Amino acid sequence: METVLKYFADFTPKQLDQFRALEPLYREWNEKINVISRKDIDSLYEKHVLHSLAIAAVADLPDGLQVLDLGTGGGFPGIPLAIFFPGVHFHLVDSIGKKIKVVEGVAEALNLQNVTTAHSRVEDIKNRKFDLVVSRAVAPLKDLWQWSKPLVKKNADESRPSGLICLKGGDLAQEISESGARPKMVNIYKLFPEEFFQEKYVVAVR
Repeated sequence: METVLKYFADFTPKQLDQFRALEPLYREWNEKINVISRKDIDSLYEKHVLHSLAIAAVADLPDGLQVLDLGTGGGFPGIPLAIFFPGVHFHLVDSIGKKIKVVEGVAEALNLQNVTTAHSRVEDIKNRKFDLVVSRAVAPLKDLWQWSKPLVKKNADESRPSGLICLKGGDLAQEISESGARPKMVNIYKLFPEEFFQEKYVVAVR
């Protein structure tokens, strides 16, 4: 938790309690359903929570925003972002049912009123639009953008976050070229100078 507090200070007591509860909750769930690797659970706050919050460091999400977390896995980046932005609604979706079961258990234990979940493939989401799609290391940018575009509201207000914001790592030149998109990229290591974040990026497309 200290790793998070090194970079973010303005949490309410409720948010602090929720963030602090993440490690025991994920340890407990991991005993039943392995959603985080054994070695990563020991550095949960750096490799999962702070990594997710890189999106909060580059994008201010206003209250009322509707956000889809595509391929949420064990709840990242959606759960940390839902704690960080209590006025924003997050819909966490994954095609693997046992992962969604963990997400639901964690969200319920934290009493996160701004989180809904669905065991679904993103292609099967119909009749719903979101202001923003977020994702972490789920698929190539080309696929993420293709899946996201039909689900993103046409937003005329340039000041509001819109489109896709994803967390990616490594050399992305070919991936970006194949996507046909013109993303804005932020090097996470410049936000959080921890060794783990070298060659990791926040990639935004709209």
